[in-house]
Amino acid sequence: MPNRTAWSPRMRPVAVVGAGTTAQTQKTRAMMMTEVLDEGPLFHGTVADLRVGDFLTAGYRSNYRPQVVMNHVYFTALVDGAGLAAEIAAELTKGGAVPRVYAVEPTGPFENDPNVTDKKFPGNPTRSYRTSAPLKVIGEITNWTRLTPEELQSWRERLRALLSDSRAEIIN
Repeated sequence: MPNRTAWSPRMRPVAVVGAGTTAQTQKTRAMMMTEVLDEGPLFHGTVADLRVGDFLTAGYRSNYRPQVVMNHVYFTALVDGAGLAAEIAAELTKGGAVPRVYAVEPTGPFENDPNVTDKKFPGNPTRSYRTSAPLKVIGEITNWTRLTPEELQSWRERLRALLSDSRAEIIN
């Protein structure tokens, strides 16, 4: 087991393949390496009203599948990607929730988000990641590209289709 006290956000986790592991285990098991996965800055989009020094943690229900308790916290190196996630969270929450984007710092190892990496897009062009360790809020970002009314309507339609599709899966 790697020494977690030596963790740096610049370290890159990679899949560990060993005898007797399943394909799913290979995708989700990670160990620390010294390669840089992403130098950041890193961002998280949400409707939560947070302060600098707060921590985002796993263990909450998915915005997309409320019956699923998430084992990871998701984030991206693209501020507008976090903005999109915040706007989607606001749409799903309803009731006038305010979308917010925070600059975050991982407190432990992280990996490419398998829900988009090589599944929806080859490689990781969205620079999307996940971690089971907390993310520390280091600031709020107010300058990100908001969706136009037309884009927001398009996302509403996509979300309706996604939420009604029982085959849609979250790799948790």
